[in-house]
Amino acid sequence: MTTRIPIHVSNHIAFVWNVDHVATLRSEHRICGVLSGTLPHLSQQNVFLGLPLILMPEELVLLVEKQLATIVHDPAAHHTPTLAQLETWDVSRRQNISHQLGRRARRAGEDAAAAATVETATSAQDAVAAEIQQKRAEREARRRQLAAAAAAATTLGSGEQDAPAANAVYTVSVPTTSDAFPWYEHEHEADGDGDSGAPRRHTYDTLDAARDAGVWSHPANAEERARCEVFRDLWEKGYYMGGGSKFGGDWLVYPGDPLRYHSHFVATVQTTPSAPLRPMEVVAHGRLGTATKKAHLLCGWDPVSRDWAGFG
Repeated sequence: MTTRIPIHVSNHIAFVWNVDHVATLRSEHRICGVLSGTLPHLSQQNVFLGLPLILMPEELVLLVEKQLATIVHDPAAHHTPTLAQLETWDVSRRQNISHQLGRRARRAGEDAAAAATVETATSAQDAVAAEIQQKRAEREARRRQLAAAAAAATTLGSGEQDAPAANAVYTVSVPTTSDAFPWYEHEHEADGDGDSGAPRRHTYDTLDAARDAGVWSHPANAEERARCEVFRDLWEKGYYMGGGSKFGGDWLVYPGDPLRYHSHFVATVQTTPSAPLRPMEVVAHGRLGTATKKAHLLCGWDPVSRDWAGFG
């Protein structure tokens, strides 16, 4: 039996936070999504993005209806931590800071030793020697300052709660896997043998259950239902789909993985067979398809006969 992939939903947006799940969705289920994570110090990052992966609503609906994924209401999965849990987390965080400060102090000491070696081995002029001596003294003072901050941080385990020195330089790591925290309630309870047990209250295996809980509402109307049905049909035919707004359609349709193939079609969904389609829209789609070297695929779904039809 295929293990369902947890899709974390918050504010009616579907996220995937585990890189292994992202790989499984792409390689086994032909679901690509869009990576949206950026680094805090690269606010203009727009080419190489990371976790989380954001799924289109049609992708989540398909995965749940095919029993390939389960919906996790992420806000409900994070509980208020207890005082003991917060203290344990804070000790771990401070130990990480202490380790960083100690490593930086050791590096500063090595730099000072190297500078002293260079000073001894070379016959520099008095002015150059004085400058080196001054830099060495500054580095030594910096090393002592960092070492003192590191020593103060290591004493926190004995009950001291003083914050690290204000001028100490360290990095605060924010993991993408917040489900590793002890106050996060995982998707399933474990039984006596360690296997996954009954689903917990924030996990939903069907769209109806998630809709009744107010966690997920898509599809909520005829247009969204038509899009989901057309997406499913194209997916079952073996295609990959990506966002098509930049090309004037609902999706780009690829014959294989978008990392290896260009899209052949730009798909647009008609809500019903009787939905109006003006001649100028057909002309516009044709001209845009010619300019982008893609065929424009007009798709429709009949809610009465539940048949899908596509024509380019």
